[in-house]
Amino acid sequence: MEKQSKREILAQYKNRKVIGGVFVIKNNVNGKMLVLSAADLDGFKNRFAFSQSTGSCVNFKIQKDWDEFGAKAFEFEVLEELEKQEIQTDKEFGDDIKVLKDIWFEKFDKSKLY
Repeated sequence: MEKQSKREILAQYKNRKVIGGVFVIKNNVNGKMLVLSAADLDGFKNRFAFSQSTGSCVNFKIQKDWDEFGAKAFEFEVLEELEKQEIQTDKEFGDDIKVLKDIWFEKFDKSKLY
């Protein structure tokens, strides 16, 4: 790869839209859900898909059910996306996502959550 191409790729990466948000990992067998958030939704979605394909659990809170019901019993569902603004720091963006997660967490029946 020539140097110009590397520079262009790096510039594209730095200028990409950063999309974070809140999501659930839902157990389709017993209906329980794990509410999570991430500053990079696509990254976590890819991590979840990799975990499903390899059979390795993506989060220790669901490990018991993952072992019992299998990886295919779980699905990834985005609840709300949030785009990082150019003027936001990583910390400010993370704080906004945490508040969004707290709002979503309150909407669910606690008996249905991991």
